[in-house]
Amino acid sequence: MGFSEFFGNFRKKQSSPKEAPSHWVKCSKCQSLMYFKEIEHLFNVCPKCGFHMRITALERINLLADQDSFVEFDSSLAPIDPLKFVDKKSYKKRISEAIKNTGRTSAVISGGCSINGINTQLVVFDFKFMGGSLGSVEGEKIVRAISRAIKNEEGLVIVSASGGARMQESTFALLQMSKTSAALTKLSDAGLPFISVLTDPTMGGVSASFAWLGDIIITEPGSLIGFAGQRVIKQTIGADLPQGFQRAEFLLEHGLIDMIIQRNKMKDCISDMLIFFNKNCAKVDFQDDQELEMQA
Repeated sequence: MGFSEFFGNFRKKQSSPKEAPSHWVKCSKCQSLMYFKEIEHLFNVCPKCGFHMRITALERINLLADQDSFVEFDSSLAPIDPLKFVDKKSYKKRISEAIKNTGRTSAVISGGCSINGINTQLVVFDFKFMGGSLGSVEGEKIVRAISRAIKNEEGLVIVSASGGARMQESTFALLQMSKTSAALTKLSDAGLPFISVLTDPTMGGVSASFAWLGDIIITEPGSLIGFAGQRVIKQTIGADLPQGFQRAEFLLEHGLIDMIIQRNKMKDCISDMLIFFNKNCAKVDFQDDQELEMQA
């Protein structure tokens, strides 16, 4: 062993660009460069222009659920490959890569929690898992969350971030649109609220099914929401699209959504809506107010 080889063993291995940690965040809207702690306490909202950057599913859960209240269900459900689908890669390989990258077996995290003290069933899409696409497992998790909400007489909150139905499952994925929509009818018949939160992006089969069936539909500023992509629509109709087309502000102006809420106010807004739409919650609060007035 030569001296160069001997001392080379003591050299610290350099991290690759992908492995090296980055403490700086660049806003994709105003291009401002910020230290990560500068936006961390703002829930990944740019302090310069107010742009809402994408956050992970776990960050979303921590934002909405009361501390240590979230209990996950159905985490063991995992997709299979019924069609033996292969494009540039096999579907099995794409699933294994997504599991390796996210540590999860599907694009949906579902469970029970409390939101400002209100027991709720919460479903959050993870866009990092195959673009948050809707497959058989994702649809099954949503239906089970609805069933738990009915059984426990609780409200349901679904936070969508998806590119649409999963093409690798073809009709199996498309069936989840009707499956989840039918289950939400049972929730409505039970008089329980469904709050739909659309985040950037919510597209395709998700926006064409349960995402638009909420008793109240809430979005974050600047979120991209629609069915087909803008390029496809433009090529189909042969005309230029309006300014801000498929953005949250455009949809609000044209009556397709109910409200746009800043991320730091989302939790309070959702808890207020759960109380407003859930007769049981509203009744308890009303009785408490009466008791306080009588005591006074």
